[in-house]
Amino acid sequence: MLIFTLRRLSLFIFTMILLTVLSFSLSFLFPGDALVNMSGAINATPAQLTNLQQSYQTQSNIFWQYIVYLEHIINGNLGISMASQSDIGKEILSLLPATIELSLAALFVAMLIGIPLGFIAAIKHNKATDNIILSVSMLGYSIPVFWLGLLAILTFSITLGWFPSAGKISLLFEIELITGIQFIDILLSDSPYKWQAFSDATAHIILPAFVVAMAPATIFIRLARTSMIEVLETSYIKAANAKGLTFQQIIFRHAIRNALIKIIRHVGLQFANLITIAMVTEVIFSWPGIGRWLIESIYHRDYTAIQSGLLVLSCFIFVVHIFTDFIYAALNPLARGK
Repeated sequence: MLIFTLRRLSLFIFTMILLTVLSFSLSFLFPGDALVNMSGAINATPAQLTNLQQSYQTQSNIFWQYIVYLEHIINGNLGISMASQSDIGKEILSLLPATIELSLAALFVAMLIGIPLGFIAAIKHNKATDNIILSVSMLGYSIPVFWLGLLAILTFSITLGWFPSAGKISLLFEIELITGIQFIDILLSDSPYKWQAFSDATAHIILPAFVVAMAPATIFIRLARTSMIEVLETSYIKAANAKGLTFQQIIFRHAIRNALIKIIRHVGLQFANLITIAMVTEVIFSWPGIGRWLIESIYHRDYTAIQSGLLVLSCFIFVVHIFTDFIYAALNPLARGK
């Protein structure tokens, strides 16, 4: 396990170096002055520009400039937003929990729907049920997320009035921010209306979570189907069948457990796809997350925010990927040597 941990740690460090090199390079590729793009000080006075030049060592060679930029990143200095002139680090810390909350809810929905349907399709392999599930998954994967989001709002918010169409929670509830995760903050709140607030927050997250979960759920269907088919063809399943175990006992005692292990290794890869979909969904549902903030930064040509936002999101996705690798390695000892 030590070798596995060292390999993943070295991979993480190498990837983060590449990400910071890309972020640093964008300062020179974006229009305008590279120093202003890195710092965001678009309205800086000549004296302030001189201090920034000394801080970022712009008179030094490009390698030393990158080292100084990396030092700023490690110290949490991501610059200030060109649009709002506020600290980008604070903005990201306030917005990232909302994106994490939506992404985790969508991942849970995607796995809850996709994995059981995939198992059913594998058990009914080459039968009508299998063909129907595969056809539905292909249709769900083909639907554009922006169209699905608008259709969900039109149907369930405007026509039926079942769910809210925007935001995280109604303005009637004032919940003190502690962790930034809405549901945790509600549960930690001393408000006498916290259960009403919890119900309202649940109603707000259902539509965007299901919209984000649609494409990953269809992928989980295929992953679960393939994994279950492979497990059912293994020798130990055939041995269990020869011992006289019923088909239900084979599925619930042996097949599902081993098929799930194969699926876990793909969760981290699907999380990156899920984050990309969540960015578009946050705009449609006015969800106050980092994805919506990043897209608005692109509209405003806020180059400093674009650099920092992409860097933080990429780092977050990679951390989740490594975390799922460790879970998979803990469940499957054979993976620790890879």
